[in-house]
Amino acid sequence: MDEVTGAQLIAEALKSQNVEYMFGIVGVPIIEVAMAAQAAGIKYVGMRNEQALDLLFQASCVPVIVIGGSSDRNQETTGAFQEFPQVEACRLYSKFSARPSSLEMIPAVVEKAVRSSIYGRPGATYIDIAGDMVNAKIDRASVRFVSCCPAPPVSQADSREITQAVRLLRAAQRPLIIIGKGAAYARAEKEVRELVEVTGIPFLPTPMGKGVLSDDHPNCVAAARSRALLQADVIVLLGARLNWILHFGFPPRFSPHVKIIQVDLCAEELSNNVRAASALLGDIGAVVRQLLETVRSWRFPSDSQWWLTLKEKMTANAQISKSLALQSTLPMNYYTAFHHISELLPKDCIIVSEGANTMDIGRTMLLNYLPRHRLDAGTFGTMGVGPGFAIAAAVLEQTQKSAQRVVCIEGDSAFGFSGMEVETMCRYKLPIIIIVINNNGIYSGVDPKTWKEMEKMGDMTTIAPPVTLLPEAQYEQVMSAFGGRGYLVRTVEELRSALQESLDNTQMPSLLNVLIDPASDHSGSCVYLL
Repeated sequence: MDEVTGAQLIAEALKSQNVEYMFGIVGVPIIEVAMAAQAAGIKYVGMRNEQALDLLFQASCVPVIVIGGSSDRNQETTGAFQEFPQVEACRLYSKFSARPSSLEMIPAVVEKAVRSSIYGRPGATYIDIAGDMVNAKIDRASVRFVSCCPAPPVSQADSREITQAVRLLRAAQRPLIIIGKGAAYARAEKEVRELVEVTGIPFLPTPMGKGVLSDDHPNCVAAARSRALLQADVIVLLGARLNWILHFGFPPRFSPHVKIIQVDLCAEELSNNVRAASALLGDIGAVVRQLLETVRSWRFPSDSQWWLTLKEKMTANAQISKSLALQSTLPMNYYTAFHHISELLPKDCIIVSEGANTMDIGRTMLLNYLPRHRLDAGTFGTMGVGPGFAIAAAVLEQTQKSAQRVVCIEGDSAFGFSGMEVETMCRYKLPIIIIVINNNGIYSGVDPKTWKEMEKMGDMTTIAPPVTLLPEAQYEQVMSAFGGRGYLVRTVEELRSALQESLDNTQMPSLLNVLIDPASDHSGSCVYLL
């Protein structure tokens, strides 16, 4: 008999589904699964904190397969170690959640988990593995092996809805295209670019839709975001949801009379919050090609009042941003730091960002030029995912030998969630550049002098504002402790020097601890550009 263990079946099934990378934190009973995965040719990256893995990221539509070990089947209901209804619990947060009923069924369950994660709207799936199944053996001949699932089917929208959409666009006085993360995932950048350039319509990217078309494209009106959203009379949503990121499509941020042309591959998302005037269900690339076939003879005039209004607002906001960025006072503000960072970053770098002010202001200041080159805290705004995202991106770039740098820009509070992942970066020699924008707190902090004065006043648990963190914490020493390079940055000159050194160093990770004005936030010396 050719016997195979449950761990080997899991690994071989994942490999047959073209899974190339596994990220995890192992322990009993799942250690052997990671070992079997390596033996099957899957790259395994051991992490330090489950927060960085961000396992069930369903709201952000991330296609990830989660495998968890559980108690032995013959110990159920007995109070086994960490006994918990994992399958039922994960069902709330994933597209598919199941435990194989037998060793024979492992490949079929793995295939369904992979297929469920990428078909339709992508999302997380969960596979539960009982401890006694990991090392149990079975004759290979009795296993039901399943081939790799086909690529997701591509569907087109109803032709009547396409006709309605084009009719709305032709009649629009103030049209706008919003490019969402779905367009990036669909790899529809060629079609979207053609739609924008053929029609001449201005566009806005959502946070992770940045780069589908370059942020410096002449039709990008991100610098006049609020004006564009409020005054647009027809909006084309390309893989973007009218959730909190887009203010739900509600007044006063949107016109109460706006007409929505919604392109989405999830039928349940259509007309969510605002009734779609044209609902285009299908693959974004395919649907945009349908639109192009009908709309080619029409172009929105570049000398329209709408374009004039948007350009005036963009110019005004650019002047505000520039005045803030060129301030020479110390400590630096957000805009000054981001201005100099943006001048040095390569255009093809992958930007990972999380934090409150750091992520929000950085989104406007750090441009993306290529699709799928920005990762942030996503729809849930989950803090702690930045280092994990950066590690995954760097492992991929390292394997592909692309020479593209991964730059992880963190607020000091956000860095605290998963900061120990710097050890992971050093262990695998991943040349990630972490830039901690340190304002001594959550949203805002206090300077060292104020902190010392507060300490004299008594018990800090009753005195220190809840948003404050230890002033001028030496986060760069965390990186140095594991063999990476750490830099403490106070001035523009130190920032530019440290960042350039880090970009030149392709052998190890670096961390720049950039100390900025603790009062530098959207309510203080800095403003959001709307």
